[in-house]
Amino acid sequence: MRILEATKIYKNYGNKFNKQEVLKGIDISVEEGEFVSIMGASGSGKTTLLNVLSSIDKVSNGTIRIDGKEMTGMKEKQLAEFRKNHLGFIFQEYNLLDTLTVKENILLPLSITKVSKKVADQKFKEVATELGIYDLKDKYPNEISGGQKQRTSAARSFIHQPSIIFADEPTGALDSKSASDLLNKLSELNRKRRATIIMVTHDPVAAGYCSRVIFIKDGQMYTQLNKGEESRQAFFNDIMKTQAVLSGVQNEH
Repeated sequence: MRILEATKIYKNYGNKFNKQEVLKGIDISVEEGEFVSIMGASGSGKTTLLNVLSSIDKVSNGTIRIDGKEMTGMKEKQLAEFRKNHLGFIFQEYNLLDTLTVKENILLPLSITKVSKKVADQKFKEVATELGIYDLKDKYPNEISGGQKQRTSAARSFIHQPSIIFADEPTGALDSKSASDLLNKLSELNRKRRATIIMVTHDPVAAGYCSRVIFIKDGQMYTQLNKGEESRQAFFNDIMKTQAVLSGVQNEH
């Protein structure tokens, strides 16, 4: 089932005298349960694309449908409601509230719904256990490591079982071991929960955990790679080759 469909997406900044066209007619579709990565050089438009797909920013032109609902025509109040129920977010800088415990941070998306305390506690236990942070539930963000903070952020994004989780450079502030731990956990949750994840990353190692990688260049779709039955190492090698071509680096013979 197709969970996201974006058609002829344009995004401009500035005015008619000084217009910067960042996205230039991109078409993207994502199936339910996919783990998709968006890659591209700095300034390619990949973060802008994630922002418009996730409703953080508005498109200048084009349509975006998530779960069969067109977001581009929604009023701000409708959009806020849709975001609350259907979307999850993982940010590079964690975006945790320092005055709340790990458990309280994770439960935030459920605190604005009508879920009972018993159900909320059960959901918390499940997702926190899956991400290996259940024992940290009473600690505050300043008492845990960067990797643990990011897994807390991931748990918060999964807890209300959204249609899509958007991840913006989720491993960008982590060391290699913490990044690997997080990506393994995201892959597990993607498989177990059929969670749909769209992740922007500059890191080919992180992209290697995905089922598909979309490459953006100068605000347009450049190409895409499907993992299929390939091993993660073989897929990583393919990503590296595509990145080299994308940046104009030719292999020496």
